[in-house]
Amino acid sequence: MAANRILLVEDEDTLLEALRYNLVKEGYEVSTATDGVQAIELAHSEKPDVIILDIMLPKLDGFEVCRILRKDMTVPILMLTAKESEIDKVVGLELGADDYMTKPFSMRELLARVRAMLRRAMMTEKEQGEEEPMLEVDDLVIDLAKHQANLKGSPLNLTRKEFDLLAFLVKNRNIVFSRAQILEKVWGYEYFGGDRTVDVHIRWLREKIEVDPAHPKHLLTVRGVGYRFEG
Repeated sequence: MAANRILLVEDEDTLLEALRYNLVKEGYEVSTATDGVQAIELAHSEKPDVIILDIMLPKLDGFEVCRILRKDMTVPILMLTAKESEIDKVVGLELGADDYMTKPFSMRELLARVRAMLRRAMMTEKEQGEEEPMLEVDDLVIDLAKHQANLKGSPLNLTRKEFDLLAFLVKNRNIVFSRAQILEKVWGYEYFGGDRTVDVHIRWLREKIEVDPAHPKHLLTVRGVGYRFEG
């Protein structure tokens, strides 16, 4: 079996080499980029299985790189930053990042997250090959094979994780899931940080699929438990 390919984008030489060394030691094929323009070029030419992307980069920052790549790639993206601001997390996730780590972090944790992202990507491909290709609830249509969703005939502009979350909840409609269960099923591992990620993604989905996001019809909050999709 071919080794998984990792694109590592980091302009700090010491951290770049430490990350590359540990990833290679784990058996991954690693390509490196030190600026945003080079990152985009390598992402398209090498088709990596995971991208580890620093936010503070020369030429183009990580936010812009993520936004550009998400136009035509669904590769899992793990963003790195030295900032702890909540707004940075929200911006990164909204642009389509799958996960987020704040420096300094442990190498063991980063490797665990990379393994989990790879497992989740493999599980998603397998599940899509085994299940019905289309999900429909009222005017919402989800095409699992094409990774697309439409509402009233118009395409929804969803990030990768928004799509995965929506598809999971629709497939399991009327079942209540806790935030921890959603993180495990959709993000593919026990989340290392808080569970605000789920709340943020639910809010974004409501804004895109609900007629009145403040009084949702489908994406319902179950107080003290979590969320369910009613339909």
